Amino acid sequence: MPTVLITGTSTGIGLETALAAADAGWTTVATMRDLAKAGTLRERGGGFPLDVRQLDVTDHDAVDALVAAVVADHGSLDAVINNAGAGQVGTAETLGMDAFRSCMEVNYFGVVALTQAALPHLRASGGRLLTISSVGGVVGQPFNDAYCAAKFAVEGFLESLAPVAAAVGVSVVIVEPGAVASEFVANVGRPTETDDVYGPLLAAYLERTAGAFAHAQSADDVAALLVELLMEEDPPVRVQTSPGARAFVGAKLADLDGSAVQSVTRAWIAAGA
Repeated sequence: MPTVLITGTSTGIGLETALAAADAGWTTVATMRDLAKAGTLRERGGGFPLDVRQLDVTDHDAVDALVAAVVADHGSLDAVINNAGAGQVGTAETLGMDAFRSCMEVNYFGVVALTQAALPHLRASGGRLLTISSVGGVVGQPFNDAYCAAKFAVEGFLESLAPVAAAVGVSVVIVEPGAVASEFVANVGRPTETDDVYGPLLAAYLERTAGAFAHAQSADDVAALLVELLMEEDPPVRVQTSPGARAFVGAKLADLDGSAVQSVTRAWIAAGA
Protein backbone atom coordinates (compact mmCIF):
# COMPACT_ATOMS: atom_id res chain seq x y z
CA MET A 1 0.00 0.00 0.00
CA PRO A 2 1.60 3.33 -1.05
CA THR A 3 2.12 6.09 1.50
CA VAL A 4 1.19 9.76 1.09
CA LEU A 5 2.06 12.57 3.50
CA ILE A 6 -0.36 15.52 3.56
CA THR A 7 0.04 18.75 5.51
CA GLY A 8 -2.68 21.03 6.83
CA THR A 9 -5.38 18.40 7.26
CA SER A 10 -7.49 19.83 10.09
CA THR A 11 -9.99 21.48 7.74
CA GLY A 12 -10.85 22.17 4.12
CA ILE A 13 -8.88 20.78 1.20
CA GLY A 14 -6.38 19.00 3.45
CA LEU A 15 -9.02 17.21 5.49
CA GLU A 16 -11.04 16.13 2.44
CA THR A 17 -7.92 15.02 0.60
CA ALA A 18 -6.70 12.92 3.52
CA LEU A 19 -10.05 11.14 3.66
CA ALA A 20 -10.24 10.69 -0.11
CA ALA A 21 -6.68 9.37 -0.37
CA ALA A 22 -7.23 6.91 2.48
CA ASP A 23 -10.49 5.79 0.89
CA ALA A 24 -8.61 5.21 -2.37
CA GLY A 25 -6.24 2.81 -0.61
CA TRP A 26 -3.30 5.03 0.30
CA THR A 27 -1.71 4.84 3.72
CA THR A 28 -2.29 8.47 4.59
CA VAL A 29 -0.13 10.38 7.03
CA ALA A 30 -2.30 13.38 7.83
CA THR A 31 -0.51 16.19 9.63
CA MET A 32 -1.63 19.40 11.26
CA ARG A 33 -0.13 22.05 13.51
CA ASP A 34 -2.63 21.54 16.35
CA LEU A 35 -3.81 18.00 17.06
CA ALA A 36 -6.65 19.42 19.17
CA LYS A 37 -8.28 20.15 15.81
CA ALA A 38 -8.07 16.51 14.64
CA GLY A 39 -11.53 15.52 15.90
CA THR A 40 -13.36 15.83 12.59
CA LEU A 41 -10.67 13.96 10.69
CA ARG A 42 -10.53 11.13 13.23
CA GLU A 43 -14.32 10.88 13.40
CA ARG A 44 -14.85 10.77 9.65
CA GLY A 45 -11.74 8.67 9.02
CA GLY A 46 -12.62 5.74 11.26
CA GLY A 47 -11.72 2.51 9.48
CA PHE A 48 -9.47 4.24 6.94
CA PRO A 49 -5.67 3.79 6.89
CA LEU A 50 -5.07 7.18 8.52
CA ASP A 51 -1.98 8.05 10.56
CA VAL A 52 -2.61 11.45 12.16
CA ARG A 53 0.50 13.32 13.34
CA GLN A 54 1.45 16.77 14.58
CA LEU A 55 3.52 19.00 12.32
CA ASP A 56 4.21 22.73 12.19
CA VAL A 57 5.73 23.24 8.74
CA THR A 58 7.59 26.32 9.96
CA ASP A 59 9.62 24.11 12.34
CA HIS A 60 12.11 22.73 9.85
CA ASP A 61 13.80 20.36 12.29
CA ALA A 62 10.39 18.86 13.03
CA VAL A 63 9.77 18.49 9.29
CA ASP A 64 12.98 16.49 8.87
CA ALA A 65 12.19 14.32 11.89
CA LEU A 66 8.64 13.61 10.77
CA VAL A 67 9.64 12.55 7.27
CA ALA A 68 12.28 10.21 8.68
CA ALA A 69 9.75 8.73 11.13
CA VAL A 70 7.15 8.19 8.38
CA VAL A 71 9.63 6.29 6.23
CA ALA A 72 10.82 4.25 9.23
CA ASP A 73 7.24 3.37 10.21
CA HIS A 74 5.73 2.76 6.77
CA GLY A 75 8.72 1.63 4.73
CA SER A 76 8.51 4.24 1.98
CA LEU A 77 7.19 7.64 1.03
CA ASP A 78 5.42 7.59 -2.32
CA ALA A 79 3.78 11.01 -2.46
CA VAL A 80 3.64 14.34 -0.64
CA ILE A 81 0.87 16.91 -0.78
CA ASN A 82 2.00 20.32 0.46
CA ASN A 83 -1.29 21.83 1.55
CA ALA A 84 -0.63 23.78 4.77
CA GLY A 85 -0.96 27.50 4.26
CA ALA A 86 -2.36 30.74 5.63
CA GLY A 87 -3.75 33.88 4.06
CA GLN A 88 -2.94 37.47 4.94
CA VAL A 89 -5.05 40.45 3.90
CA GLY A 90 -3.39 43.84 3.77
CA THR A 91 -1.23 46.00 1.57
CA ALA A 92 2.37 47.17 1.75
CA GLU A 93 1.71 50.26 3.85
CA THR A 94 -0.61 48.53 6.33
CA LEU A 95 1.27 45.28 6.91
CA GLY A 96 4.34 45.12 9.12
CA MET A 97 7.40 43.12 8.15
CA ASP A 98 6.43 40.42 10.64
CA ALA A 99 3.25 39.74 8.66
CA PHE A 100 5.22 39.36 5.43
CA ARG A 101 7.78 37.08 7.09
CA SER A 102 5.09 34.93 8.72
CA CYS A 103 3.25 34.53 5.44
CA MET A 104 6.46 33.47 3.69
CA GLU A 105 7.36 31.03 6.47
CA VAL A 106 4.07 29.14 6.26
CA ASN A 107 3.30 29.31 2.57
CA TYR A 108 6.78 29.20 1.04
CA PHE A 109 9.56 28.08 3.37
CA GLY A 110 7.33 25.34 4.79
CA VAL A 111 6.92 23.98 1.25
CA VAL A 112 10.65 24.19 0.62
CA ALA A 113 11.50 22.44 3.90
CA LEU A 114 9.14 19.50 3.34
CA THR A 115 10.18 19.18 -0.29
CA GLN A 116 13.85 19.02 0.66
CA ALA A 117 13.21 16.41 3.34
CA ALA A 118 10.98 14.28 1.12
CA LEU A 119 12.90 14.29 -2.16
CA PRO A 120 15.41 11.53 -1.37
CA HIS A 121 12.54 9.22 -0.47
CA LEU A 122 10.43 10.26 -3.45
CA ARG A 123 13.43 9.53 -5.69
CA ALA A 124 13.66 6.08 -4.17
CA SER A 125 9.98 5.36 -4.76
CA GLY A 126 9.60 7.14 -8.10
CA GLY A 127 6.99 9.22 -6.35
CA ARG A 128 5.37 12.58 -6.80
CA LEU A 129 5.15 15.95 -5.12
CA LEU A 130 1.84 17.83 -5.26
CA THR A 131 1.67 21.36 -3.90
CA ILE A 132 -1.43 23.49 -3.38
CA SER A 133 -0.64 26.89 -4.78
CA SER A 134 -3.46 29.25 -5.79
CA VAL A 135 -4.60 31.38 -8.69
CA GLY A 136 -2.97 33.98 -6.42
CA GLY A 137 0.35 32.33 -7.25
CA VAL A 138 -0.08 33.50 -10.84
CA VAL A 139 -2.24 36.62 -10.58
CA GLY A 140 -1.34 39.32 -8.06
CA GLN A 141 -4.48 40.51 -6.28
CA PRO A 142 -5.34 43.66 -4.31
CA PHE A 143 -4.73 43.46 -0.56
CA ASN A 144 -2.95 40.11 -0.98
CA ASP A 145 0.57 41.51 -1.25
CA ALA A 146 2.10 39.08 1.25
CA TYR A 147 0.04 36.02 0.31
CA CYS A 148 0.50 36.38 -3.44
CA ALA A 149 4.22 37.07 -2.98
CA ALA A 150 4.55 33.79 -1.07
CA LYS A 151 2.53 31.84 -3.63
CA PHE A 152 4.49 33.40 -6.52
CA ALA A 153 7.63 32.16 -4.75
CA VAL A 154 6.12 28.67 -4.48
CA GLU A 155 5.37 28.66 -8.20
CA GLY A 156 8.87 29.82 -9.12
CA PHE A 157 10.46 27.23 -6.84
CA LEU A 158 8.42 24.33 -8.18
CA GLU A 159 8.49 25.32 -11.85
CA SER A 160 12.28 25.47 -11.56
CA LEU A 161 12.45 22.18 -9.67
CA ALA A 162 10.08 20.25 -11.96
CA PRO A 163 12.45 19.38 -14.84
CA VAL A 164 15.26 18.45 -12.47
CA ALA A 165 12.95 16.30 -10.34
CA ALA A 166 11.54 14.62 -13.46
CA ALA A 167 15.07 13.70 -14.54
CA VAL A 168 15.49 11.72 -11.30
CA GLY A 169 12.05 10.11 -11.41
CA VAL A 170 9.88 12.47 -9.33
CA SER A 171 6.76 14.17 -10.73
CA VAL A 172 6.11 17.73 -9.54
CA VAL A 173 2.57 19.09 -9.80
CA ILE A 174 1.45 22.65 -8.96
CA VAL A 175 -2.27 22.78 -8.12
CA GLU A 176 -4.04 26.12 -8.47
CA PRO A 177 -7.49 26.46 -6.90
CA GLY A 178 -9.62 29.57 -7.13
CA ALA A 179 -12.26 30.23 -4.49
CA VAL A 180 -12.83 27.11 -2.39
CA ALA A 181 -15.51 26.76 0.29
CA SER A 182 -13.53 26.04 3.47
CA GLU A 183 -12.44 27.63 6.73
CA PHE A 184 -9.36 29.07 5.02
CA VAL A 185 -10.98 32.46 4.40
CA ALA A 186 -12.32 32.68 7.95
CA ASN A 187 -8.78 32.11 9.24
CA VAL A 188 -7.12 34.71 7.04
CA GLY A 189 -5.21 37.38 8.93
CA ARG A 190 -6.58 40.85 8.28
CA PRO A 191 -6.28 44.35 9.74
CA THR A 192 -8.37 45.01 12.84
CA GLU A 193 -8.58 48.69 11.93
CA THR A 194 -8.74 50.49 8.61
CA ASP A 195 -7.74 54.04 7.77
CA ASP A 196 -9.14 56.76 5.56
CA VAL A 197 -6.68 56.01 2.75
CA TYR A 198 -7.12 52.26 2.31
CA GLY A 199 -10.29 51.54 4.29
CA PRO A 200 -12.80 52.15 1.47
CA LEU A 201 -10.65 50.22 -1.01
CA LEU A 202 -10.36 47.28 1.38
CA ALA A 203 -14.10 47.31 2.02
CA ALA A 204 -14.78 47.12 -1.71
CA TYR A 205 -12.31 44.27 -2.09
CA LEU A 206 -13.84 42.31 0.81
CA GLU A 207 -17.34 42.78 -0.60
CA ARG A 208 -16.23 41.49 -3.98
CA THR A 209 -14.44 38.54 -2.38
CA ALA A 210 -17.49 37.58 -0.34
CA GLY A 211 -19.45 37.41 -3.57
CA ALA A 212 -16.84 35.20 -5.22
CA PHE A 213 -16.82 32.78 -2.30
CA ALA A 214 -20.61 32.54 -2.36
CA HIS A 215 -20.13 30.42 -5.49
CA ALA A 216 -16.94 28.67 -4.43
CA GLN A 217 -15.78 25.22 -5.45
CA SER A 218 -16.20 22.56 -2.76
CA ALA A 219 -13.16 21.23 -0.91
CA ASP A 220 -14.13 17.63 -1.66
CA ASP A 221 -14.20 18.44 -5.39
CA VAL A 222 -10.59 19.63 -5.14
CA ALA A 223 -9.74 16.54 -3.08
CA ALA A 224 -11.11 14.24 -5.79
CA LEU A 225 -8.85 15.94 -8.34
CA LEU A 226 -5.82 15.58 -6.07
CA VAL A 227 -6.43 11.84 -5.71
CA GLU A 228 -6.68 11.57 -9.49
CA LEU A 229 -3.32 13.33 -9.73
CA LEU A 230 -1.85 10.85 -7.24
CA MET A 231 -2.92 8.03 -9.55
CA GLU A 232 -2.29 9.60 -12.97
CA GLU A 233 0.62 8.03 -14.81
CA ASP A 234 2.00 11.25 -16.30
CA PRO A 235 0.45 14.25 -14.51
CA PRO A 236 0.88 17.80 -15.84
CA VAL A 237 3.12 20.27 -14.03
CA ARG A 238 0.37 22.87 -13.58
CA VAL A 239 -3.32 22.12 -12.93
CA GLN A 240 -6.21 24.48 -12.19
CA THR A 241 -9.04 22.96 -10.17
CA SER A 242 -12.03 24.59 -11.88
CA PRO A 243 -13.01 26.24 -15.17
CA GLY A 244 -13.02 29.64 -13.43
CA ALA A 245 -9.49 29.13 -12.12
CA ARG A 246 -8.38 27.98 -15.58
CA ALA A 247 -9.80 31.08 -17.26
CA PHE A 248 -8.27 33.40 -14.65
CA VAL A 249 -4.79 31.87 -14.89
CA GLY A 250 -5.01 31.66 -18.67
CA ALA A 251 -5.79 35.36 -18.95
CA LYS A 252 -2.67 36.20 -16.94
CA LEU A 253 -0.38 33.89 -18.89
CA ALA A 254 -1.51 35.54 -22.14
CA ASP A 255 -1.22 39.08 -20.74
CA LEU A 256 2.28 40.15 -21.75
CA ASP A 257 2.01 43.80 -20.71
CA GLY A 258 -0.19 43.29 -17.63
CA SER A 259 -2.99 45.55 -18.82
CA ALA A 260 -5.69 42.85 -19.00
CA VAL A 261 -5.11 41.69 -15.43
CA GLN A 262 -4.94 45.26 -14.14
CA SER A 263 -8.28 46.11 -15.73
CA VAL A 264 -9.82 43.21 -13.80
CA THR A 265 -8.17 43.69 -10.42
CA ARG A 266 -8.61 47.47 -10.37
CA ALA A 267 -12.34 46.91 -10.81
CA TRP A 268 -12.38 44.86 -7.59
CA ILE A 269 -11.59 47.98 -5.55
CA ALA A 270 -13.24 50.59 -7.79
CA ALA A 271 -16.26 51.03 -5.52
CA GLY A 272 -13.93 52.29 -2.80
CA ALA A 273 -11.93 54.65 -5.01
